[in-house]
Order: sequence, then structure tokens, then C-alpha cells
Amino acid sequence: MEAMNTFEWMVFGWMGLGLLTFFYLLKQAAPYGRHNREGWGPQMPNRWAWVLMEAWVLVVLYGGLYLWGFPLEGPGLWMVVFFSLHYLHRSFVFPFRIKSKGKQMPVMIMLSAVLFNSVNGGFLSYHFAHRQYANDWYLSAPFVVGLILFFGGAAINMWSDYKLIGLRKEGETGYKIPRGGLFEWMSCPNLFGEMVEWLGFALMVWDWAAWSFWVWTLANLVPRALAHHAWYQKTFEKYPKQRGALWPKFGK
Repeated sequence: MEAMNTFEWMVFGWMGLGLLTFFYLLKQAAPYGRHNREGWGPQMPNRWAWVLMEAWVLVVLYGGLYLWGFPLEGPGLWMVVFFSLHYLHRSFVFPFRIKSKGKQMPVMIMLSAVLFNSVNGGFLSYHFAHRQYANDWYLSAPFVVGLILFFGGAAINMWSDYKLIGLRKEGETGYKIPRGGLFEWMSCPNLFGEMVEWLGFALMVWDWAAWSFWVWTLANLVPRALAHHAWYQKTFEKYPKQRGALWPKFGK
């Protein structure tokens, strides 16, 4: 059996930290959005926090690719393009569509997301710069299934996000019960879609660097979905009982 190299040890250590973060967030919801609260230090405008923390991963990714050298060809190039499309939208489109006038985010949360994106972007850039994918990878099961899941998950995520955005009229700050689509079965199809999207990406890449990204996605989003679901149930007396956090409730 081939011994793990330093890079792999770093990735596995990062995954272990993600597991610890998962259990922490089950007990303590990250304080932004509807869960924002006092006691987390200075705050900044929500919209610009999103821009800074999401765009940073592209800076790290492309900085690493430039540093290590990256062949602009083959399946690896398309994986970088797919990753970039997600974060270009998340950095420069989504923040300016949300109706977040007056909403704030703790600077600490923004900086923790910058750290998260620094490590994940660095791992992925190192991987893509050091692995060559043959063109027959396009026809492999991981790439084909991953491609379907990536774009299917992205579609669910974006549709659900914009459904939520559309619930709030300009100037409104309150929350409403979302209806339609997967919202009829789960409280957080937007988070479900993102988890499916990054599962697809991990399959396409087929390397621990991408699997660690998915582990951290679950570590952040599963507790977030559970917290959202509990909040909905507490806030709305007639919240639909058939909905689970990320899956339907079956039976009574």
C-alpha cells in the first residue's frame, strides 16, 4: 500500500476538522441571516460580506493555478470552469439580488468563510495543477454522473434561492413560508441542491481534495438546514407538517 503524502495528510486533517465543525454547528447555529444575534463582535453589510467571502475562493484558486502552472486543456479545465461559474454567480450576482437592505453579518463569520475558502481553494488548485486527466475521463461514470448531479443540484439551488428572494417585496424585512417545488417537501431545498451540486463536483474530480470540499459542505449546510427547519416550526404555527429539513416526513 502506497503511503499517504503530505498533501493527503493535510486534506484528511482538514476533513477531520470539518467533522468537529459539524458537531459544533449542531449545537450552535452560525450567527448570520435569520440566526444573527448579538455577541459576535463587529458587523458589516450582509451584501458585501457575501461578495468578499465568496469571491476570495476564486482569488486563491487562480493564484494557486498560476503559481504551480496549470494546463489549459482537457477535463480538468472544464472542472475549473464549472467551479468558477458557481462562485462567479455567488460572488457577483446573488448578493445583488438579495433584498438585504440594512441586514448585517458578523465580520467574524465573513472571515471564517474566507479561511474556509482559502483552504479549499488552495487544495483544489494544487490538485488541478498536479493531476492530468486523459480525455477518456469525459466518458467515465464518475464524470458523467457527477456532471448530471452538479448541474441538477445547481438548478435546484438557484431556483430555490430565487424563490426565497421573491417572497420579500422591496423594503420588507420579515419572513414568509415558501411554497411550490421542493419546498412542499423540505424546508431547505436551496441547501439540499447545493449539497447535491458539490457531490457531483466531487465525483467529477474524483480526488480527496474535492471530497474534503463536500465534507465541509455537509458540515456547514446540514446543521444550517436543521436550524432553519426548527426556526420555521417555532415561528409559524401552521408550518406544513409534511416538510422535513432536507427530506420529506413520511407517516404522521
